[in-house]
Amino acid sequence: MKFKRTKSLYDIHKEYDEGYSEGHTGNLKKVLTVKDLTFMGIAAVIGAGIFSTIGKAAFDGGPGVIFLFIITAVTCGFSALCYAEFASRVPVSGSAYTYSYVTFGEIVAWIIGWALILEYAIGNIVVAISWSAYFNHLLQGLGIHLPDWLTVGYQTAKMKYDAAVAGGGSVADLVYTSAPQVLGMRFIVNLPAFLIVVFVTVLAYVGISESKKSANFMVWLKLAVLAFVVVLGMYVILRDDLAHNWSPFLPNGFQGVLRGVSSVFFAYIGFDAISTTAEECANPKRDMPRGMIYSLIICTVIYVIVALVITGMVNYKEFDGVADPLAYVFNKLSMQKIGMIISISAVVAATSVLLVFQIGQPRIWMMMSRDGLMPKKFSSLNKKYKTPGFATIMTGILVGIPVLFIDDLLMTDLTSIGTLFAFVLVCAGVLVLPRISKEKNKFRLPYINGRFIVPLIAFAFIFFYRARIMSLASHIASDNFQEILFLLFVVVLMVVAVLSFLRRYSLIPILGTLFCLYLMTEIPVKSWIAFFLWMGIGLILYYSFGRHHSVIGKRQKGTTK
Repeated sequence: MKFKRTKSLYDIHKEYDEGYSEGHTGNLKKVLTVKDLTFMGIAAVIGAGIFSTIGKAAFDGGPGVIFLFIITAVTCGFSALCYAEFASRVPVSGSAYTYSYVTFGEIVAWIIGWALILEYAIGNIVVAISWSAYFNHLLQGLGIHLPDWLTVGYQTAKMKYDAAVAGGGSVADLVYTSAPQVLGMRFIVNLPAFLIVVFVTVLAYVGISESKKSANFMVWLKLAVLAFVVVLGMYVILRDDLAHNWSPFLPNGFQGVLRGVSSVFFAYIGFDAISTTAEECANPKRDMPRGMIYSLIICTVIYVIVALVITGMVNYKEFDGVADPLAYVFNKLSMQKIGMIISISAVVAATSVLLVFQIGQPRIWMMMSRDGLMPKKFSSLNKKYKTPGFATIMTGILVGIPVLFIDDLLMTDLTSIGTLFAFVLVCAGVLVLPRISKEKNKFRLPYINGRFIVPLIAFAFIFFYRARIMSLASHIASDNFQEILFLLFVVVLMVVAVLSFLRRYSLIPILGTLFCLYLMTEIPVKSWIAFFLWMGIGLILYYSFGRHHSVIGKRQKGTTK
């Protein structure tokens, strides 16, 4: 196709080895080891998920929620293996954006780079608001009470006020009612969320070395707290003979376990963020794959053990509406001091997630700028700290301003859909990644012939959902958008099964693609609408700026070397 401008692996390796010279200030510092990458992965993943969403998932699935963590880990594992091969063979910053540029071309690379903003920048809005909630809870435990109108976003307060008015309830005690007025408008801002974004942005600006030290410290601290929680929790279960809380293990059946898919998947978001730091690795071809896989395995083990402990200490039914399940179980058993320690750990965990994502987003913009798809200013490196300074500041603004007033629930699904979209393209991209005969010591996905396995999986899926599929096929005009998405997935599944049989596709990237596509069908319709609008804005920017300033486009026209 005319718009398909593809970067070659040869050019990428040449740029990586020789440095970037077209108006840029060189490569980033190569200081990260496999230990640093593993810790950054843990820092990104172990955050709000284990301290908040694990409670909702446990309420739906009971102790058997551990199976959901394992299933989700396997799904993410397929994507992680694909990311690992890309990171090993394309050792530069940019993550899925750069990988898509190599395999699918410029327009798809732009789309995925634009979508990654939803994962990193928009996702950090959710994390910052969550951090603020834990921090305020911690301050209250210390006897410090900030005004309510400084601890919540304007949109959240207004939504609660409108709901109360519509329902005929009292509004006297609501934040929106008691907030002061400035120029005729209620002054309501989430100040702690804004301040933590400013702090993390400064930390990301001053250098990767300082950032990795901070991330490593925060990881050690929260791992120590989680280990303490597990040991003490198991002691309490054995001491008080609470093992009966594990029975029944699947109180709502496997269907109940699957209800928590969205929240549990959100808990795993972030392991791919370390691929954005490939250019800062001392040995990315070896260490990047190991760091991604190690961090995913460690996080899964932690999730499973913690889920078992909290569902053993307290009956799963008590987690309905509990926002801080780890602190809740100890407060429930009159161990308030332990609950305070956990709240501190939750604040640290959320901070580490913010840091890793604030490091990742600027590096994607930096790569897009190097390719000419964004203004050159985004690829300029700070002379002192050797970080993408301007891009880091812009990321801080993009996250910091919205957290003052926006509602986090509106952002969560957008983050998930952007992440899944990136996973789909990375997994599919491995299938068409060109080979270089001289490549040595690269991580390679183990080849498992999917010729017969993929069609069998497709047949089993269709057989299991045959009643739903037949109903949809006969009433497609009257079905909602969510069901139409499911039917589209079935069509894609059948096409992929046929292609796998004819072309003998590798099983792992195929499974990664299909698993992520299926999860995307579970995302609410309103989030899909917002996603399409976001993509539309991105395409307008590409065709109005990026396409005309593309480095590869200019080379093809003979206007650059």
